[in-house]
Amino acid sequence: MSSPRSIPTRPTPAAAADGGDGLVRISATTLIALHHGARSLPLKPTAIRARQSGAYLSPFKGRGMEFDEARPYVPGDDVRTLDWRVTARTGRPYTKLFREERERSVLVWVDLRRTMLFATRGAFKAVRAAQVAALIGWSALDHGDRLGGLFFAEGFHRELRPRRGHQSLLHLLDELATAPAWSATGPTDAGGASAALSEALSRLRRVSQPGSLLFLMSDFRGLDETGEAHLAQLARHCDLVLVPIHDPLEADLPPEGWFRVGDGEQLIDFDAGDPKLRHAYRHAHQQHQGRLATLARRQRMHLIPLTTSDDPLAVLQNGLGVRHP
Repeated sequence: MSSPRSIPTRPTPAAAADGGDGLVRISATTLIALHHGARSLPLKPTAIRARQSGAYLSPFKGRGMEFDEARPYVPGDDVRTLDWRVTARTGRPYTKLFREERERSVLVWVDLRRTMLFATRGAFKAVRAAQVAALIGWSALDHGDRLGGLFFAEGFHRELRPRRGHQSLLHLLDELATAPAWSATGPTDAGGASAALSEALSRLRRVSQPGSLLFLMSDFRGLDETGEAHLAQLARHCDLVLVPIHDPLEADLPPEGWFRVGDGEQLIDFDAGDPKLRHAYRHAHQQHQGRLATLARRQRMHLIPLTTSDDPLAVLQNGLGVRHP
């Protein structure tokens, strides 16, 4: 048997648009430069065309709503807005009326765990996540929305409350680009990664106001039942857009041959041509993606899958329903 080849964990420069260090980490300057393309991204209430097969059309709820008053129910009113307290007190059905808030909060939730510091093509998953966050941030600024962010990794969490204005956006982009998680080293702890994900979702629930628009960029590795419950609760009162990111190698093994991979502590050799191994590997990825799709369908979340070799702007334009002339 010939010596096993190592699978690259850093993206090849030929496949990337950024070049240089923009493949494995991001700079505030690079994120600022994305503002031109972001003008084409609609964040107002509109139908989203999800790229996932079998997905549905679902409009954003729009800006946050604040209770105003109750009035007698009339045929055609949404039964979900019935005011049960007034109905019980008067014996007649009453409907809640809401007043639209002047501003909406847009939050970008960015996963910087060690599983995100990986790619064989394009750029690291974390880099793509940061680029999506920047594009959404510039679009939110253009729409006059308040923008906030939550960035997290194992042992790291940064929370920026929603604020308006150009300086607030620049501050958010700088915080994202200089997060210590970009320099993380050492092996990946699956338990720690899963705990970090659930804790970040729990924190997102505490800071999200009803009617907020939330963009979640992650590979969602380690998402357990607790994490799914957090997402379901968030989806009850907010618009959720899940952007699951993966590298093509995570979807399918390379061509036939012996390869060596490591996690910083252990090295293993495997035969990529083994039919059973290839099937199990591909099936595990499909199960993960299918689970996210099912969760999004059931909880009426929007799903916009992204790979490390994709152009984030083009994927967002397609996922958010931008029509090209």
